[in-house]
Amino acid sequence: MAFFTTPNGLKLHVDDAGGTGLPVIFQHGLCGDARQTAEVFPADSRFRRITVEARGHGASEAGDLSQFSIAAFAEDVAALIMAQNLGPVCVGGISMGAAMALRLAVTRPELVRGLILVRPAWVAQAAPANMQPNAEVGALLARMPQADAFAAFMAGETAADLAKNAPDNLASLQGFFTRAPQAVTAALLEAISADGPGVSEAQIRALRLPTLILGHQRDSVHPLSHARALAALIGSARFVEITPKAEDKTRFIADIQAALGQFLGEFLS
Repeated sequence: MAFFTTPNGLKLHVDDAGGTGLPVIFQHGLCGDARQTAEVFPADSRFRRITVEARGHGASEAGDLSQFSIAAFAEDVAALIMAQNLGPVCVGGISMGAAMALRLAVTRPELVRGLILVRPAWVAQAAPANMQPNAEVGALLARMPQADAFAAFMAGETAADLAKNAPDNLASLQGFFTRAPQAVTAALLEAISADGPGVSEAQIRALRLPTLILGHQRDSVHPLSHARALAALIGSARFVEITPKAEDKTRFIADIQAALGQFLGEFLS
């Protein structure tokens, strides 16, 4: 297990698939870890997946819980890119990881040569309405034991709506009620749900780099409209609609792998 120490002294776990292929920084979502990125990344020796488990995620240290933000997580990734002399590099991610990648492309363009946004949960606005279910879970976990918080959430309107319209989202949220440490999970959900990539639509529109954006239907937390909005803002973007995870997880994974493989392969030619 490899660790990277940030400039402010935090130890973060770096899941590096290794090999001599094209390095790709590919980041997980909120309260996820490197298993999420490994599952959907192409099993292709031409590419080397590197995932930095963000503060409070996976095997990484949490540090000061009040410092959780997409900007801080993105700067931790930037520090790794510079420390390992990887830049400019293809950078991407899923959900929160996509927001981190977008921020890096805007604020640290010298480090990024390609951008991958999978199931984006943000465009530019902070605290978008689609993040409300995560915020709700975080608030419950912040004030009551896990079992009580779970019961309260499942009795509410949000859970009922997700069960009908976005069951995959509901399954992810249910998993947060057994995640440890509870205080870290609550802090992450509350802070990141209220956050955003910290960039403007004008800055996004100014991006001029190869970009792949993936989205799908039946997803309340990662609305397809966000993926389409980002694709409209970034003139160089390639948008691919993939199979909803709630309908067929095997095809969902295969669709992501195929789209990533085609996109990344173009950097090798």
